[in-house]
Amino acid sequence: MLLDAEDSQLVLVDYQERLLPALFEGPQALSNALRLAKMARLLDVPVWGTEQNPEKLGANAAELKALCGKTLAKMSFSAASDGLLDWLRPPARLPGGNARSLPKHLQKPAAVPAGRQTVVLAGCEAHVCLLQTALELVEHELDVWIVTDACTSRTERNRDAAFDRLAGAGAELVTTEMVAFEWLRSADHPLFREVHALIK
Repeated sequence: MLLDAEDSQLVLVDYQERLLPALFEGPQALSNALRLAKMARLLDVPVWGTEQNPEKLGANAAELKALCGKTLAKMSFSAASDGLLDWLRPPARLPGGNARSLPKHLQKPAAVPAGRQTVVLAGCEAHVCLLQTALELVEHELDVWIVTDACTSRTERNRDAAFDRLAGAGAELVTTEMVAFEWLRSADHPLFREVHALIK
């Protein structure tokens, strides 16, 4: 199973400027997140950001935030609980009824909305906000891919424990370069040179 750019959305979790200096390999994780966001923009993959309690922890790094279509300010550790799920999978609009329509309790539940079902996820405090967001998205039957070299925590041990748990829950673990080449699929892709330049 390979990533498909046309079925993907990218979510970048809590790359907040006040938080990054305290994180293990924080600058490297941010650098890879920027690469992911730039690749996603080139390939028309939607990019979303989240910020944990931004009044206290500050905003995401400005360059990264500028690449996100929208950024969700949240208080819950799982961004899915604070509205991210609605961005990733907008609720299906039910057709309007008339006097002959069945009452709501007799109607069939709406089908899962069509759209992009793959969430490529990277972020900070991998064992807290990233983990809880990813697990909740898995519960909602989205395909979750974790970009390991764009993730970090305060300690390497916490980060790696998150990866172990996420893999056990069914998330795929990948790297920035894996995402790039799977989204491209071929050296013949018209944007190959632009994307390749981002990962050199």
